[in-house]
Amino acid sequence: MKKLENLEQFRSWAKENAFVYASSEIYGGLSAIFDYGPMGILLKNNIQREWEKAMVQERSDVVLLDSAIFMHPKTWVASGHAAGFSDVLVEDKKTHKRYRADHLVEEFYEQKGEKVDMDKKTPEEIAQIIKDNGIKSPDGNDLTEPRNFNLMLKTNLGSTDAQFNDENVVYARAETCQGIYLQYKNIQETMRLKLPFGIAQVGKAFRNEIVARQFIFRTREFEQMEMQYFHKPEDTEKIFEEWKQARMDWHVNVLGINPENLRFKKHEKLVFYASAAYDIEYNFGTLGGFKELEGIHARSDYDLTQHTKFSGEKLDYFDQERNVRFIPHIVETSVGLNRSLMMVLEEAWTQETLREPQGDTPADTRIVLKIKKSLAPIKAAILPLSKKPELQAKAREVQDLLKFDMMTQYDETASIGKRYRRQDEIGTPFCITVDFDSLNDNAVTIRERDSMEQVRLPIAEVRNYILKNLK
Repeated sequence: MKKLENLEQFRSWAKENAFVYASSEIYGGLSAIFDYGPMGILLKNNIQREWEKAMVQERSDVVLLDSAIFMHPKTWVASGHAAGFSDVLVEDKKTHKRYRADHLVEEFYEQKGEKVDMDKKTPEEIAQIIKDNGIKSPDGNDLTEPRNFNLMLKTNLGSTDAQFNDENVVYARAETCQGIYLQYKNIQETMRLKLPFGIAQVGKAFRNEIVARQFIFRTREFEQMEMQYFHKPEDTEKIFEEWKQARMDWHVNVLGINPENLRFKKHEKLVFYASAAYDIEYNFGTLGGFKELEGIHARSDYDLTQHTKFSGEKLDYFDQERNVRFIPHIVETSVGLNRSLMMVLEEAWTQETLREPQGDTPADTRIVLKIKKSLAPIKAAILPLSKKPELQAKAREVQDLLKFDMMTQYDETASIGKRYRRQDEIGTPFCITVDFDSLNDNAVTIRERDSMEQVRLPIAEVRNYILKNLK
């Protein structure tokens, strides 16, 4: 059994199977921007629905929001992004390629066999390390002086090109949580919510990354699934631990991830307003090890306090039982939807040897996406044994029985064996073969993806059989 070996193999396979395409590919692509194909969008939507189900549908204390991508520019002054949301940039003096300075420093220490925690290094310290050690670019050339590079994307609203200036600048949001903070008061009042309660949303965010070469793991346009849980300050520790465990359980039980490939990483260096922060990391083989997937943070009352200060709007909460007003504290859970999709695909991708080579006969192998059946883009493929009109009509009849309950796919091209392999590779749990006997006995053969075992059932029983086994 083999797994994906590198990002290039991953990227090629994802394109061939309609999961992920390079954006604007006919024009040569756009760096770190991707489109999700027919299979990719179905999988992404399934992951999002499972998240919304766990975070909102199955709870009585969390509601949904869809906030705007553009917000008043003061939002980002209050949050600190306008002044301090940047990475340290260096540039190769000859090739003019840009690099993140902290990445070059990290690689420098790794080559010496040393480990260094870059999270603890300030921009000034990173610049000094580069200068003191004469660190070069990957091409061996001298680097420019390090400088801060703002990661926020800005544009102008309601202006012509001639008016394009800093006076009417707005930003494409760098994170989705700020929209939640800005609507906290409206939601609390209109939904008549009492503490503790959460506001959850899924939405796009944008960051002008200096270097983004990790397929869909790090992109300039991405989606976050985020929840902000508002509570009394004395309950922070208990609520934090509850959400920390709930989020790990979701990855294992809902997405079907092997717990051995997941771990918590504690933040040793906290921002001044946080009392606790952990990441959930996944062991990405294509990225060389454990990488951040989700963050769980105890953010105190900082965010609402900042927006109260800059907006002049009181964002406190009145506790009727104790007859006191206070600004709620927040526990945040934030997971990348794109990274989750990448994790699910890498975890599920498997190359199996079904028959070892014998003499001149080569080995028989298949690539199968052993994705959790409830997440599979296509739940059932309907495969008529031939293109005879009578088999096509019967196959369409079977598809009509299923299409209102699940995503299906009709496929009549190539041999039945090749069609099985195609469906295995996109993770389809069930293949339904309509043969000439089906015209007489009104039954079909259902093949299960992982075991490849087959069962013959009357067409009238197919829907219930598949729905029962989509676990």
